[in-house]
Amino acid sequence: MMEKYHPSATDSDKDSPYRKILSPVSSLKGVGKVIARELQKRGIQTVYDLFYFLPRSFQDRRKFVPINEIIPGQSALIKGKILKLGRVRLRYRAILEMLIGNKNGIISARWMGAPRYLFRFRKGEDIILFGRFRRSFEMLETYHPEIIEDGDEHEIGSLIPVYPEIEGISQRRIRRIVRDAITRFTQNLEDPLPTKIRQARKLPELGDAIKEAHFPSESRPEELHIWRSPAQRRLIFDEFFMLQLTLALKRSKASRQKGIAFGTHGMEEIYRSLPFKLTGSQKRVIHEIITDMSRPFPMNRLLQGDVGCGKTVVALIAAWAVVRNGYQVAFMAPTQLLAEQHYLSTLELTRRMNLKAALLTSGMGTLADEVRNRVKQGDIDILIGTHALIQESVRFHRLGLVIIDEQHRFGVEQRAILKQKATSPDVLTMTATPIPRTLGLTLYGDLDISVIDELPPGRKPIQTRLFHERDRTKVYAILTEEIKKGRQAYMVYPLIEGSEKMDLKDATQMAEELRGILPDFHIGMIHGRMPLDQREGIMEAFKKGAIDILVSTTVIEVGINIPNATIMVIENAERFGLSQIHQLRGRVGRSVYPSKCLLLASYRKTGEARRRLGVIEKTTDGFRIAEEDLAIRGPGELLGVRQSGFYNFRVANIMRDAEILSEAREEAFRLVDGDAELAHGIYNILSSLSHSSNFNL
Repeated sequence: MMEKYHPSATDSDKDSPYRKILSPVSSLKGVGKVIARELQKRGIQTVYDLFYFLPRSFQDRRKFVPINEIIPGQSALIKGKILKLGRVRLRYRAILEMLIGNKNGIISARWMGAPRYLFRFRKGEDIILFGRFRRSFEMLETYHPEIIEDGDEHEIGSLIPVYPEIEGISQRRIRRIVRDAITRFTQNLEDPLPTKIRQARKLPELGDAIKEAHFPSESRPEELHIWRSPAQRRLIFDEFFMLQLTLALKRSKASRQKGIAFGTHGMEEIYRSLPFKLTGSQKRVIHEIITDMSRPFPMNRLLQGDVGCGKTVVALIAAWAVVRNGYQVAFMAPTQLLAEQHYLSTLELTRRMNLKAALLTSGMGTLADEVRNRVKQGDIDILIGTHALIQESVRFHRLGLVIIDEQHRFGVEQRAILKQKATSPDVLTMTATPIPRTLGLTLYGDLDISVIDELPPGRKPIQTRLFHERDRTKVYAILTEEIKKGRQAYMVYPLIEGSEKMDLKDATQMAEELRGILPDFHIGMIHGRMPLDQREGIMEAFKKGAIDILVSTTVIEVGINIPNATIMVIENAERFGLSQIHQLRGRVGRSVYPSKCLLLASYRKTGEARRRLGVIEKTTDGFRIAEEDLAIRGPGELLGVRQSGFYNFRVANIMRDAEILSEAREEAFRLVDGDAELAHGIYNILSSLSHSSNFNL
């Protein structure tokens, strides 16, 4: 039984019972150099990879359909005699036409650019073909149907798989290659999944699942089309189980490391020093974090919450607790702009907390040397910066806490290097992008998660409205009315300067235009190319009310808190992602005053852009928006596959298969808790089969 097998499996392990299925695809019948190269382009290098190259759909060829019962628009398998064969003129081209009939009627089969083999057929011969039919003037017709010849008995009598297209390889050839692989390599295939788990989840054995997923013997098309046949569920479960097993083992390993047990007394003192009251949600999350930090092993927690919920304050309170214990804090942001904004926006709070904060980004020159020296000597409590923090020249005197903002925008290696600058520091990662539960379990499954699900008191919902270019005057009127009430506004543009390649509004030109259109108001501009001190001066002027309208790029996406700013106009809104618009919109609605976000879109919108803007107009719920963004763009697009280290599943789909994901997670964590040795053995097998760096412990 599999449960007794504990290998240190590698791809070349001669003793591994899985060595055969790791054979190259070139070992299969009919796979020469050209076909092997095309398969490799699709990530199919081994027989095992081919097993997970599943059909995208199935054709129902279980029985012949009488010609008079064929439904137009549907596919059918028919048998008849060739009544006529020859070329016919159709408009401007010649096509090959066969008239095929039997006692139930006649159909027309047509081919453009017909293959030569079609001329082997003769009038009066029997023929079997499968195609999609449509109604013509006189009879049903089908274009480019598949002809089933002698020796192709596998091509009829069952549900036939249709695979994703591979250049230069026909569907029939792919089926033959897969069938050869299954026939030769699934017999007596050991199953790495413990019997107990298979039985509990009603999953078939691996070899049976592979056969049935490609060539179903039990015909249940309704299950196959929604990826819920037992075989498909098993292969989906395997992918999720491997990832969750990795996360469970990581978490188990981290829990055994020796960390810093921080003293956490005096929290009421820090609460009293704040210029505002914390929400109940913030206090709950702080309690979760502080409790973690008091334990003698490293904290590894994700702090998640919607725009404007007060995550940064929570992170700074954790930092305060660390500094009180004589340790330092590293606060890493993904870009220089975000690092600068965090530094500027937290200056007042860090001063109130009596914390010495410093900024370190690339391009600071000799000033950077001074900051590094102060950090090394322990004279800096909190160092805020970009990936510059992970440079070898940055050495902390006594690092105790690492705070990482927008974790998904960092590479796995970058995060690991920062953690190595101390012995098992606590790690608090933050994201202002609400993460759907399924994505959270997949991407951050080894972390404890804290969620701030409450906005500060007095905040009113932001009214969001969609306008088009013809409505520009109306938008300016709404903007003017709001500013005349004594409020302030943001106007956000996708570009700093105009581009000949893109017909988009830009901040520089529009700032000049607005000064002419709205001469009674003070208009300022801010963008990412400005020096830090200049940006700081502009933001200070805006904060004090000296600027009525701040024209900006997405530089204001994070970390800006101006309660008097109650209206935002986003130009070319169709060019922004859902989560990005939600982040930008979060710059308003930060006071008791009603706030508005006006989306100005061009007429040229894709269907996806229309869907995005429709969602953002209807809801301010960040989690609902994140779910929609995930559905529209997928996890890879949403988070950036390469940077996040996110696994690109071959079979599983985290939206469609959320229930199976939860089952796989439950079983993986239970296995690690109950039998860590067995869990490591299975991990070794599955990671060798997947040959994927996404699964490294």
